[in-house]
Amino acid sequence: MNADTLTLNKKNGHKLNGFTHEDIGDDHLYTGLETPMKLDAFKLSDTEKKQRIALLFEEIMDVMGLDLTDDSLKGTPERVAKMYIDEIFSGLNPANKPKIALFDNKYQYNQMLVEKNISFYSNCEHHFVPIIGKAHVAYISSGKVIGLSKLNRIVQYYAKRPQVQERLTNQIAEDLKRILGTDDVAVIIDAKHLCVSSRGIKDETSATVTSYYGGKFNTPSKIAELQNYIKD
Repeated sequence: MNADTLTLNKKNGHKLNGFTHEDIGDDHLYTGLETPMKLDAFKLSDTEKKQRIALLFEEIMDVMGLDLTDDSLKGTPERVAKMYIDEIFSGLNPANKPKIALFDNKYQYNQMLVEKNISFYSNCEHHFVPIIGKAHVAYISSGKVIGLSKLNRIVQYYAKRPQVQERLTNQIAEDLKRILGTDDVAVIIDAKHLCVSSRGIKDETSATVTSYYGGKFNTPSKIAELQNYIKD
C-alpha cells in the first residue's frame, strides 16, 4: 500500500484491521518491506525538489507566524530543503545507494563476522522527528566477503529516509542477503524514537529493539553467541 492509497483511505474513512487512522493515532503502521513511494517519485530532479520544498516550507513558517524577513530565518527554507534532499532523506534516491564490491574469502574465515555499534540517525515517517540508534550487523561468509565500511554504508543508506524501525531492520537484512548471496545474516537495531520521548507520551528512558535472524543465525546457540558479542 503506497502513500497515495493511505491518503485516499484516510479521506474515505477506510479502516485498517477495523481501526481508522484517528483510532491508530501514534501507533506504528508497517505496511510492507518497501518504503512507500509514488510511481513518479523521481520525475523532478533533486534541484527542482529543493526549490519546491523551500517554497512550501517557507509557507509553513509563514502560517506559523514566523517573520521570514529576520536575518536568522530568511535562509531557513533553503537550508531545510537542502538538508532533506542531500542529507537526512538522501536514502530515498536509488542513485545514492552505495556501490558494493565483493571479495573472495581467501582467509577461509567461516565463523560469524560482526560489525557492532553502527551509529545512525533516521526519521520516523509518522511525525518526521529523529530516530537515533545503533545497528549490529553480522554474517557468515558463503565464499565472498564485503568491506567492513560497506556494512556501515548500507545501514546509513536505508536509515536516511522516513522510516519504521521494523522496516529498516528488514531492509538492511534483505539487501545484505542479496549482496552476499547467503541467508546467514543477522541485524539487530536498538534505537530511541523522539516521537516517543519528545512528544506524545514523553517517555525519555524507553528504547526499541528489533532483530532479524536468517539462516544459521536463526538458532538459539547462534542468537546467544551473537548477543554475547554485542553486549556492552
